[in-house]
Amino acid sequence: MSERDLKRIEVLTEILAGRRTVESGAAVMGLAWRQTFRLLARYKELGVASVMHQARGRASNRQMNPDVREYAVELVRTRYADFGPTLAAEVLLEKHGIKVGRETLQRWMVEDGLWLSRKQRRTFHQPRLRRESYGELVQIGGSEHRWFEQRGEPCTLLVFIDDATSRLMQLRFVPSESTSSYFEALRGYLETHGCPVAFYSDKHSVFRVNRSEAKGGTGMTQFGRALTELNIEIICANSSQAKGRVERANRTLQDRLVKELRIENVSSIEAGNAFLPDFVGRFNERFAIRPAKTNDLHQQLRLKPDRLDDVLCHREQRHVGEQLTLACDRKQLILDRSTVSDELSGQYVHPYDFPDGRLEVRWKGRVLPYRTFHKDQRVNAAAIIENKRLGHALSPIKAQ
Repeated sequence: MSERDLKRIEVLTEILAGRRTVESGAAVMGLAWRQTFRLLARYKELGVASVMHQARGRASNRQMNPDVREYAVELVRTRYADFGPTLAAEVLLEKHGIKVGRETLQRWMVEDGLWLSRKQRRTFHQPRLRRESYGELVQIGGSEHRWFEQRGEPCTLLVFIDDATSRLMQLRFVPSESTSSYFEALRGYLETHGCPVAFYSDKHSVFRVNRSEAKGGTGMTQFGRALTELNIEIICANSSQAKGRVERANRTLQDRLVKELRIENVSSIEAGNAFLPDFVGRFNERFAIRPAKTNDLHQQLRLKPDRLDDVLCHREQRHVGEQLTLACDRKQLILDRSTVSDELSGQYVHPYDFPDGRLEVRWKGRVLPYRTFHKDQRVNAAAIIENKRLGHALSPIKAQ
């Protein structure tokens, strides 16, 4: 018997005993006077049983035939086992003439073990212990967001965070995640902290060749090639949860950093990058922790600036034709005639495409003079663009 029924029995008993009026009893029970009089008459006649709802214990008048339920569930089990409740209800109506609500069908499927709720389908990832030493593993990733809200265009924040201490090692606003933008951020990291043991990233094409059928090149991305020359390992996580340190940092930054940029009225990538060093210092003072071991595994960068430029650039191998021509970045280059270039027909040279826009053609370390014969200004038709770079790729198209 429910608490409401017990309350009504108490009030009706008091009315019959003269300790309470019908008006006050109706107010306590939340009923109209007429309903209270009817309830009081039934209570006198039937006693306690009159208070309970008369339909209690009976099957609902809207209950579906058990045979229909059994038939519908059997159809789902044998023919539509991988269908969700919504689609299964639509198919049962269209194909078999069985009209059943989505919620009802979902309840039947759950009772028969044919459907799991979203909560039951959740997968839990085993938490990974932190690395013990500072500089042992640095998680990297990019977060595309409206960092400047409506004051500026959306852009990407590149985040480098130490796994052992949760220290922000490097932050940089860039138009999108690209090899050149990661080269810029990596240069800042190396000049400030040195070389870590390894970077931990996702499977973005900057870090990993994702096409198994790719035939050209060495199977290594430009960023991976640069890290190899710097003696730094690159490890790709199998899921976003595996590199949860940088993912959680992104969520925190999308809250705190956006608000601080708003307070300082920062509205551009250049102004944002100038603001970041002070923010990083305050962030690390607030959130960074001590590592399990005190040793720093960063190695000192022992490269001259010009040598570092050669490492942090886009380099490929290009074939030289009979007319001393080669294709590079949608351009046709012609090598100037010299005693060296005259011998290069049919051989391979290496164009060095630097982030600042410079392009050098080298052969065995020697820079070869050239001129640009033709440059294709058109947008590359049917180009494959990753979702993370879509906004950046649309910018020149809209400009044209």
